[in-house]
Amino acid sequence: MAMLPKNLPRPEECQGAQTLWYDKKKYVVINFMVQNPKDVEVDIQDTYIVLSCKDVDDNNMYNHIYFYDKVMKFDSQVKVYDRSIHILIRKVKENVAWPRLQKDANLKPNWMGVDFENWRDWANEEDEGMAEYEQYVDMIQDIGNKKGGPPAMDDLDDLSD
Repeated sequence: MAMLPKNLPRPEECQGAQTLWYDKKKYVVINFMVQNPKDVEVDIQDTYIVLSCKDVDDNNMYNHIYFYDKVMKFDSQVKVYDRSIHILIRKVKENVAWPRLQKDANLKPNWMGVDFENWRDWANEEDEGMAEYEQYVDMIQDIGNKKGGPPAMDDLDDLSD
C-alpha cells in the first residue's frame, strides 16, 4: 500500500523553521529548530519532505525540501522535542555522501544550514584509515628488511649510578 502525500498546504503567512542537517552512511538527519512546536505535521515522500507546525508564539512554520537523492519514506523516524523536531530518514543509496540536503544546488535558503557539531566526513574515513594501515605495514616491512643485528644499546646513559 502506497503512502499518499498528506497534502500539507502552505499557510498564507508562514516562515521557514531554522533547519540543521547532517549526513550519515545510511541516514540523513534533519533537525527543525522550533521552540515548543505544536500541531506538528510531517510528510515524508521519496523525493521531498514537508513540515508544518506552529511555534511557541503561534507563528506558522512551513518547510518544503526536495531531497538531493531518494529516501526510503517508510524507514524514517520523527521525534518532537521541546526545542526541535528531529527526523531520521534512510537513504536509498547507502554509503553515498550527500554534499547538500536539497536537490537544487542553487537554492540556498537562509533558514537551512549544516549541523557541523554532528557532521563527520565519513566518506573519506575509510580511505584515511587505509592510508594509516599502509603506512604501518611499510614501516614494519622496513624494519624487517634492515640487515644486521639488533640496534646497539651502548649509547644509553647508565642510570644505575
